[in-house]
Amino acid sequence: MRHAKGILLAAAGIAIVSFMGTFAVKLAEKETIKNHTSVTSEKMDHKTQIETTDELNLYAQSAVLMDASTNRILYGKNEELVRPMASTTKIMTCIIALENGNLSDPVAATQNAANQPKVHLGVYKGETIYLKDLLYSLMLESHNDAAMMIAEHVGGSREGFAKLMNQKARELGCSNTYFITPNGLDAKEENDGEIKEHSTTAADLARIMNYCIGNSPKSKEFLEITGTQSYYFTDVDGKRSFSCTNHNALLSSMSGAFSGKTGFTGGAGYSYVGSVKSDGRIFTIALLGCGWPPHKTWKWSDARKLFQYGMDRFHYRDVYEEVPMPEVLINEGIPISGGLDKPVFIASSMAEDREKSLKLLLADDEKVTVKTSIPDKIEAPVKKGQKIGSVTYWLNNQPVKEYPVYLTEGTKRLTVIWCLKNMVTRYLSMPGFFQILTSS
Repeated sequence: MRHAKGILLAAAGIAIVSFMGTFAVKLAEKETIKNHTSVTSEKMDHKTQIETTDELNLYAQSAVLMDASTNRILYGKNEELVRPMASTTKIMTCIIALENGNLSDPVAATQNAANQPKVHLGVYKGETIYLKDLLYSLMLESHNDAAMMIAEHVGGSREGFAKLMNQKARELGCSNTYFITPNGLDAKEENDGEIKEHSTTAADLARIMNYCIGNSPKSKEFLEITGTQSYYFTDVDGKRSFSCTNHNALLSSMSGAFSGKTGFTGGAGYSYVGSVKSDGRIFTIALLGCGWPPHKTWKWSDARKLFQYGMDRFHYRDVYEEVPMPEVLINEGIPISGGLDKPVFIASSMAEDREKSLKLLLADDEKVTVKTSIPDKIEAPVKKGQKIGSVTYWLNNQPVKEYPVYLTEGTKRLTVIWCLKNMVTRYLSMPGFFQILTSS
């Protein structure tokens, strides 16, 4: 029996050498195994697509038509050119006041507010008006003194309110926008040794509008104010009464128009920002430098051209498609079977609860491409549910939707210690193994 034990121990030693050799082969496989699946994304140019010709022959020096739901530019003319924006500023003034103020607050006019130039409500120092009423005065009649009263009440000062406006602009990604006044009057100031002008771009202004009408927690209140045709109010004491009429002519002359703001200063010219609904689509436009007196109506001509262009050309299409998910080689991973003769592959998958629909506003000649970015192999250890890549939908060299890709299983890393433990476990589980060791 001792001879039998010796034979058994010798066999165990030979097995260890055999397993070590297999382990060495396993480690070498990472250099020799061919890629099982290799799907990677191509390099893309992320620069914004710019319209090089003004096929609509617009009057505006800068203009943009935007899909309000995605901020995608559908038509542009110098849309990234920085320009003053006059009273279209007041859409930001309104949304900042709605998000940071209390509509029932009484607001007292300072001398600074009372001194604001026309167009103005005509308040006098000390006169008190509710914040809600001032917002209607601001957005319907574009009163400059109302804007200053709002700013000083909500921001503590004109400067404090401008900080809130600029902070919001940065949050919205409007890097080419700088606010100085709450009413949009032409202004310049020194900031960090640089002369800054009260200005924006057509693209930034449209993005701000899209936030006001859709993504702001106060968009409902914003829409209620800007969609009102006329409004009547008094001061807090009831001594004076005021009436306001909305100067957004499209509200009554264009089907689907539901919000907007006009503007004019000598430096900015006529400007306009507004939105229209049509068959489930929402279009936003912004016009800057759209003529000077006596061409007050040019902005309405441009607005109709842009909106009509959008409604005629762009429609929703569902572009979602099922994408086959590859198995991924897990380099030096432990196989589920415990054997070392085959490489380890784990299936990849997108989230099961993903929305299997992707509706995009597209022109008839626009095409969406789908690209996967998944590595052909990953080093162990890996975890179940680990994100390893993505499936991305591209339109005009811009990513419009990304779905993450995950591993469906996990595995530990193959080591010498694991091989030894695995070998010992296998031999200990052999039928009659303990009987041989314990027999005498």
